[in-house]
Formats: sequence, C-alpha cells, structure tokens
Amino acid sequence: MPYQSLDPNKLTETISTLHRRISERFPESGLSAVCGELVELAEKARDATDVLTRPMLALRVASGLLIALIVAGLAVTILALSTPEDGFTLPVFVQTLEAGINDLVLIGLAVFFLVSIERRLKRRRTLAAISELRSIAHIIDMHQLTKDPQHVLRVIVDTPTSPERGFDRNALSRYLDYCSEALSLTGKIAALYVQRFDDSVVLAAVNEVEALTTGLSSKIWQKMMILESGTGG
Repeated sequence: MPYQSLDPNKLTETISTLHRRISERFPESGLSAVCGELVELAEKARDATDVLTRPMLALRVASGLLIALIVAGLAVTILALSTPEDGFTLPVFVQTLEAGINDLVLIGLAVFFLVSIERRLKRRRTLAAISELRSIAHIIDMHQLTKDPQHVLRVIVDTPTSPERGFDRNALSRYLDYCSEALSLTGKIAALYVQRFDDSVVLAAVNEVEALTTGLSSKIWQKMMILESGTGG
C-alpha cells in the first residue's frame, strides 16, 4: 500500500526540491551546501534499503560450510568417544560427558557467531550512516543558531564580535522555515533504515535521531512564533 511506508525516491525528490528552493532564495549560503549533503545522504539511504534486504550469499555459503564442518567434526568425536578401548566405565562416562558439554557450549557460540555475522555487519554499516545523519542535524542547528528574531523586531547594538545579520523579517522567516524542513527530512531519512531492516539496536538509534531533530525543530518554531507575533521581548 503506497501510504503505509516511506518511498525513498519520493523522499529524495522532496529533499532535492528543498535544496533548489534554498539555493534560489539564499544562493551560495551555508545552509544550501548542507542541504546538498542531505540530498547525498538521502540517495545513500535509498540505495542502502535494497542492500539491507538483500542476502549476503557468499557470507551465508561460507558460514554454512563452516557449520557443517563443525558438526561433522563433533560427530566424529562423539563416535570415537562412544567406543573406548578399555570399556565404558563410570570415570570414562563422566570424563566424556564433561568434555561433550564443553564442546557443545563452544560449538553453540561458534554457530551463533556465524549465523549472526551478517546481521551484525549490516547493523554496523547502518549505525555509521545514522551517525552521519545525527551530525548533519547538529550542523543544520548551527546554521540557525545566530538567527535571532530580536534583531529584526527592534534595534540592538552589536558588538565587534557579533555575527553578521543581513536578513530582514521575511528572509529570516523563510530561512528558519527551511532549517525546520531540513531537520524534519533528516529524521525521515533515518526512518528509511528501519523500514525494511528489523533490528532493535538500529531502531533505537533512529528514534534518537528523530527525537533530536524534533527537539531542534521546536527551538526554531519558537523563533518563528516570535517573528509572527512581532514582539521583541
């Protein structure tokens, strides 16, 4: 069903449109460059969704062969221990049982490692991509940090180290709105990674990014409300 999942192509197209809008209104701005990076991350997430659902056949074949080799070795060992030359006495039975339990534990760990290695490789790759999204969210926030609505609503004397403020009320409103949109879309890119890859660790990381972008966006909306009300405070 088309409205029950995010479409990676539509999302990438939306971010590309936002990039063009920012470039047209604020050409050569830092926010435009950041949004260009966001387009690349969206394309990366779009391609990754197919990779995450595609089985790593070579790794699965290699793991299957190793598991078969381990099981065959265990079977040979059990057959050898079940027919001792001196007869099956109680001490021999206890020694065989202890050795068998130790072998089963080690073999179980080895099989678990081989079976889960594909998921762990995909998880590590996905967490690295989500870390990039977390970083770009902070960068977007840095671009709006000095965009104070107070300066367009009333006269404020700047100091020699004050940041350059060249926006009027309308331009500042549009700039803050673009920052909010970029943060929202950053969270949507993160959501792509768990849409087809069911992993609790990745889901927790995505939820952190979405909580981060929501929190940063709420600060921007507070500034926009001040601009809308026209009260300098």
